[in-house]
Amino acid sequence: MYPHERSLVKRLANKPFALIGVNSDKDKVALAERRKAENITWRSFWNGPKGTSGPLSAKWNVHSWPTIYVIDAKGVIRYKNVRGEKMDAAVDELLAEIE
Repeated sequence: MYPHERSLVKRLANKPFALIGVNSDKDKVALAERRKAENITWRSFWNGPKGTSGPLSAKWNVHSWPTIYVIDAKGVIRYKNVRGEKMDAAVDELLAEIE
């Protein structure tokens, strides 16, 4: 998904949009290397040494990876697990609501 996420971040660079990731890799050093190799420029949080059982996934009730939430300007989850063109359409719809 990284190539699509990079294109989304680039396309929406001047819009009120933020992509935030949570990474479940257990090894924080390897994660840093991967973020650099994959050119991940957006904020990405580490889920801790327990990987997919870490505190962020527990708090958000995430049981499968990747799980995608598209959240509107008021902080309401409006879409879950949309990918590719469906993710773009969801984000574009929410941006249109606030412009």
